[in-house]
Amino acid sequence: MLGFLLRLLPFWVREPLLIAVGSVLGVRIMYLAVRDHDRVAAGLGVVFLVFTAIRVHAVIRALRARRNPSPTASADGAAVDAAAQPQAQAGTGPRPSPDTPEKEHNAWSQAVAAVAVFGALAAALWVAPRFMPSDDNAPQPASCSGEAHEELPKAYKDTPQPVTGEELCKALNRPDLAKLLGTPGETATTVSSTNNTAPLTDGKVAQPEAEVAFDTYTVNVSATYNELSTDQYVKLMKFGDEKDIKTLKVLGRPAVLSSDHTMKLEINLGSGGSGGPVEQGPLARTLSVALDRNDRGGYCEITVWSTSGALPNDSALLNIAEKVLPRIPERPVR
Repeated sequence: MLGFLLRLLPFWVREPLLIAVGSVLGVRIMYLAVRDHDRVAAGLGVVFLVFTAIRVHAVIRALRARRNPSPTASADGAAVDAAAQPQAQAGTGPRPSPDTPEKEHNAWSQAVAAVAVFGALAAALWVAPRFMPSDDNAPQPASCSGEAHEELPKAYKDTPQPVTGEELCKALNRPDLAKLLGTPGETATTVSSTNNTAPLTDGKVAQPEAEVAFDTYTVNVSATYNELSTDQYVKLMKFGDEKDIKTLKVLGRPAVLSSDHTMKLEINLGSGGSGGPVEQGPLARTLSVALDRNDRGGYCEITVWSTSGALPNDSALLNIAEKVLPRIPERPVR
């Protein structure tokens, strides 16, 4: 049906139309083929571009034929004029010449109009996928689950300007988080956040938390609103079992990098109902940054680990901290 309709169109409308559609589709398909490394799509794009080149060649030949009529056609026209002159003299009055050309449509106007209309349609087709929901089966990135209806613990009400777990989640679950980790092709599989309190504080210290997991790495961010300064925290690390301790500054705030193993807990859901012992998990790298520039107490921790035990460079944690920390209000003067 479409081919029949195209054949009904005048030459100077049909050919520019085919050129416009073929070039847009060919370029678009080639772009997607290069981006996705798809050889089949690349071959299809080449077919469209070759088809467009053939149509362009046909239009160029037609334009040359219109500008330079063939000598045979000119001779035939002259002979017809010579034969018609005696008949015109013998007649009683003038009559129109039989070879007077009919009024032709402006070919260039038709071509420009066709290109403009179908160019607009092609642009709409190009932009539509960005605004239309995707119907493919590609996994969508996990999003932060809202906690607006969850009542915050009393420690959050007693803490000036505390960040919540949901706010930490939104600050951490960035579109470029996988790229910051060095795995730009991955999509977040699970995202979670909590409005916890710090352990062993009788619920008096707010400690919101957020976590984003990818296939390769898992990132956890927490903010602890206690009175512990970074200097005191470093001393506790050295007293404990932390490794590779390195002090530095992040966005003008005191900070420290350290390494420690995570904990691995196995739960037995069999008939016995008893859980297994707590085991040592993979190594994790943590960046702890003071909640304010004057280090009046409290800190934000960014921890990264993987089930394989591999860790990204420390620069990844620094880059994440530079994106997340501005979303956490500095601790006000008390």
